[in-house]
Amino acid sequence: MPDDLLPALDGIPPDTRGACHEPAPPRRDGGAPGCFAALDLGTNNCRLLVGAPVAGGGFRVLDSFSRIVRLGEGLGATGRLSEAAMDRALAALRACADKLSRRRPRAIQAVATEACRRAANGAAFLARVEAETGIRLRIISAREEAELAVESCAPLLDPGDRRALLFDIGGGSTEIAWIRIQPGRPAPELVGYISVPVGVVTLSERGGPSCFTEAGFHAVVDEVADRLAGFDAVHRIAQEIRAGGVRLMGTSGTVTTLAGVAMALPRYRRPLVDGRTLDAGVADQALGDLFALGREGLAAHPCVGPERVEFVLPGCAVYAAIRRVWPVPRLTVADRGLREGILMRLMRADRAARRPAPRGAGGWHPGA
Repeated sequence: MPDDLLPALDGIPPDTRGACHEPAPPRRDGGAPGCFAALDLGTNNCRLLVGAPVAGGGFRVLDSFSRIVRLGEGLGATGRLSEAAMDRALAALRACADKLSRRRPRAIQAVATEACRRAANGAAFLARVEAETGIRLRIISAREEAELAVESCAPLLDPGDRRALLFDIGGGSTEIAWIRIQPGRPAPELVGYISVPVGVVTLSERGGPSCFTEAGFHAVVDEVADRLAGFDAVHRIAQEIRAGGVRLMGTSGTVTTLAGVAMALPRYRRPLVDGRTLDAGVADQALGDLFALGREGLAAHPCVGPERVEFVLPGCAVYAAIRRVWPVPRLTVADRGLREGILMRLMRADRAARRPAPRGAGGWHPGA
C-alpha cells in the first residue's frame, strides 16, 4: 500500500493468497523467533517489512516502516546522490536499524534499486550506510527487481490465466514483466522484462508542473508508449491479448491510488484494494478524476495527500501509456511488491535448509 499516506496495517485481516498483513505486537524480550526482514531503498521511498511464516506458505507481518526519502532527488541532472538526499535516507535507515535490533530476524535481505544503480556515488553511499547503521544493502538488477515483483504477485493469478503482464511504476524507473503461466508448473515463468528509465520522481523533476496540463500529460504518455512499442513487438503481447487469457496487473502507489479513488474509499485500506480487479474503464475514470482535481485537490484527497502531489499525475501518465499499448479490459491491483517477494524467498530458502535430506541423497544418515 502507499504506506506513507496512512498508518499501515491497522486492523487488517489475514490474506490467504500470500502475504498476510496483520500486525503483531513485539515480544516483551524484543525478539521474534523465526522472523525474517526485507528492506527496500528505492528512488523515492525507504521501506522495511518484518514477517513470520504461517501455514500455507504466506507470512504474518510483525512490523513495517515506510518513509519518503527522495533519494533520487536531483540525480537526473547531476548523476549523483545529493548530500541532503543521502542524509534523509540515512535517517530512515537508522530507524530501520532500530526496529531490526529489536526484532532480531533470523535472516534479512536489504536491497537498493534504480537510484543507487544509476548514481556515480551509489556504491560509496552504501558503504557509508553500512558503516553508520550496520545495514548492508545490495544493489539489485532491474531483472531481479522484476522477478521479485512476480514472486510476490503470483498468488493473485487465477487458474484460467495463460499470460500476465505485470508493471511496477517506481520512482526512478518502470519495470514491465511478461509472464507465462503453465499448468503443472509450481511458479509462473518470466518470459521477458523491460526496465524503462522513467519513474514518478524523474518525471516530476524533469517536467515540473507539466503533467498538470493536458499537453504535458499526453507528451509523457506518447514518450512512454514509444518506449514500450519495441518490447511489445518482440513478445507480441498485443496479439496475445486479443487471443484472451492475459491478466494486466499493477503494483505501485499509482495503481493503488487509482483503485482507492475508483472505489471511493474515505481512507486507504489495503484489504479492500490488494487483489481487487477493476474494469479498465473504471480505472480510466479514476485517472480522469485525479487529473481534474488539480494540485490543491490532490493534496486534500485522502488517497493522495500533500507529500505525493507531485508524483501522482506522472505515475498516471505512465499507466495511461501502458493502457494505450496493451488495452486489456481489466486491471488487477496488487498492494505488494519487492519486500514481499524478498520475504517469500527468504522463507522458502529457510524451509529448504531445514528439510531433512532424503535417504540415499548423500551425507550421513542413521544406519549408514
